[in-house]
Amino acid sequence: MYRSKAVLSSLRNAYSKISTRSYLSRAQVGFPSNSSSIQLPWQVRSFSSKPECMLQLVLENAWSKKVEEELKNPDTSLTHETAIYLLRKLDKHPEKAYSFLDWVIRESGLTPSSPLYSTMLRILVLQQRSMKRFWMTLTDMKQGGFYMDEETYKTLYSLLTKADAAALAHFYERMLKDNAVSDVAGSVSAAVSKADWSCEVERELQEMKLPFSDNFVIRVLKELREHPLKALAFFHWVGGGTSSGYRHGTVTYNAALRVLARPSSVAEFWSVVHEMKTAGHEVDLDTYIKVSRQFQKSRMMVEAVQLYEFMMDGPFKPSVQDCSLLLRSLSAGPSPDLDLVFRVSRKYESTGKSLSKAVYDGIHRSLTSVARFEEAEEIMKAMRDAGYEPDNITYSQLVFGLCKANRLEEARGVVDQMEAQGCFPDIKTWTILIQGHCKNNEVDKAFACFANMLEKGFDIDSDLLDVLVGGFLSQNRIEGACKFLMEMVRNANVKPWQTTYKGLIDKLLEIKKGDEALDLLEMMKKQNYPAYAEPFDGYLAKFGTLEDAKKFLDVLSSKDSPSFAAYFHVVEAFYRGGRLADAKNLVFISPHHFKTHPKITALFGAA
Repeated sequence: MYRSKAVLSSLRNAYSKISTRSYLSRAQVGFPSNSSSIQLPWQVRSFSSKPECMLQLVLENAWSKKVEEELKNPDTSLTHETAIYLLRKLDKHPEKAYSFLDWVIRESGLTPSSPLYSTMLRILVLQQRSMKRFWMTLTDMKQGGFYMDEETYKTLYSLLTKADAAALAHFYERMLKDNAVSDVAGSVSAAVSKADWSCEVERELQEMKLPFSDNFVIRVLKELREHPLKALAFFHWVGGGTSSGYRHGTVTYNAALRVLARPSSVAEFWSVVHEMKTAGHEVDLDTYIKVSRQFQKSRMMVEAVQLYEFMMDGPFKPSVQDCSLLLRSLSAGPSPDLDLVFRVSRKYESTGKSLSKAVYDGIHRSLTSVARFEEAEEIMKAMRDAGYEPDNITYSQLVFGLCKANRLEEARGVVDQMEAQGCFPDIKTWTILIQGHCKNNEVDKAFACFANMLEKGFDIDSDLLDVLVGGFLSQNRIEGACKFLMEMVRNANVKPWQTTYKGLIDKLLEIKKGDEALDLLEMMKKQNYPAYAEPFDGYLAKFGTLEDAKKFLDVLSSKDSPSFAAYFHVVEAFYRGGRLADAKNLVFISPHHFKTHPKITALFGAA
């Protein structure tokens, strides 16, 4: 549904204040500066609704013969890209996704592929509803001669229970051994990797009498992923220079794109996009998601935005979640490129959809993180015009930006502004405000904010406690931090993070406050954390008395006595520190079976 003219006007006003310089990225690829929608030179604009119609059919109806007949309608011809798109969009509906894939394999006439099976396996594992179907799909995949790539295997393994993960590891290992294509692909990869592409390399490959198929080509491309330009040379040779008659399809084109999405081969990436579009193929949604993440991980943000624009002009549009993730990634760096942020938001808007609250927040986050507060206010106005009232997320971003810019008084004023507008700050907002004061070395004002927060009826939590302890430590007020933490544990019933305890114990031992550190160790134990014993051994050897060592071991005791390992570490620390008498005395008071332990005998035997 189209947004009202008032909202469009508000957004344009916001854009006009921000976009004061021309887009360098447009100039580089020949885009007109006044274009409202970026269009790549090779791009064919397509607003086909067929994938959406098919998705709607499957989502809105129980699976039946009637649904299957509708899917066979000539007006909704199924392509591999469409099948991937539907599976991706059905990820929250595993039963329908499974029925759809079963129909694709049985009756659609579409050749199945490794990506189709892999997408289905991820859906089944993520939903954890039908492990029987997971194993059935995996078996069908293997029997069909398809293989599971390493990335899919690692993803599935990380999501399975311990028993199922072990079974999958065994299955995967056996699949690799049984798959003859794997060995041949390895040989091809070795031949291509060892030298630049040449007639000699082609001759060597021809002599191998290779089993050309989509599955084989995908496997070789995967093997060559660390050599993208050599992978491309192989890709072109297979598709055009062999005598086998093999021709690339959408599956192998998409596999090539995944390999080429790197800084060293980005020009070749776009060349293959052009080539596949000319051949009538599309970038599938699964490939888009993986390549976009790869671009973002490599901080190739111009390419990530360009790819998003490309996909939004095609039939397989990324979701609003994909848009939000891209905006978040664009705003994550220390100097976000706001031109790119607005290119993404404009492209989303150009499809006629209303920007979601998440998208507005993504733009707002980018602006506040670089202290563009006037423009951020314009975005908040546009957000209101679109029917979204700024909430704790929006205001927390503003508070964070103001604190980052050392405009702390204004940040405190935002909290008052929130309350005046009926949006009451939550514990997260207060934590951001207090942390901002601590980072700007205004710890006393941070505690004034903390007192104000308590007056409002909030309780301190583990996150905020860590921030406040960090504030104490930033001013080297180590004993004050210790007293504050202990008071909060005893009186406010808060459970500090394990890292909070560890950091404070380290600091206490640095200033030779062993008793206080020991009190924290005992408190950790009462809150069921593993005892943080490591730093005490060296401290006791340098500064502790025999009584201190006994107290430490008493704190570590479980039931009647501490473990032998705990005893031995302290004894060994005394011994290595040249305190042989104290080491012997500690052994003397230890349980009898400790005294005769081989490690003790070996230690003192050496002495």
